[in-house]
Amino acid sequence: QVQLVESGGGLVQAGGSLRLSCTASGRTFNSYSMGWFRQAPGQERTFVAAINWSGGNTYYADSVKGRFTISRDIIKNTLYLQMNNLKPEDTAVYYCAAARRVVPTTPASDYNYWGQGTQVTVSS
Repeated sequence: QVQLVESGGGLVQAGGSLRLSCTASGRTFNSYSMGWFRQAPGQERTFVAAINWSGGNTYYADSVKGRFTISRDIIKNTLYLQMNNLKPEDTAVYYCAAARRVVPTTPASDYNYWGQGTQVTVSS
C-alpha cells in the first residue's frame, strides 16, 4: 500500500520558519515528480512547489518564491519543504503529492498519490 505521510507542521509566529517532511512508503518515487499543495479553510487546494525526480528542476508559486525551498532525498524516499519568513496568509493544511511525470507539474489533477496533510498556522 502506497503511503505519503507529512510531518513538521505546527504553530509559528510571522517571520518564523518551519520544515515540512513527506516520507513515502509502499514504493519508491525515484522516477516521480513530487509536489506540495496547500488548502486554507473555505478555499481550493493550490499549488505551492514541485520538483522533478533528480531535484534538478523546481517550480514555485509566485506567492512563495524566495521564501520556500523544495528538496528531496531519493535514498530516504523523503520530500521536504523549507518555509522561511512565514506570513499569516501561509496558514493552511499542507499536502505532499507524487505524479508520474518526468517534468514537475502544477495542476493537482496530475498527481496520483496524496498524503493526509499537516496543519501550518502562522500567527501575526
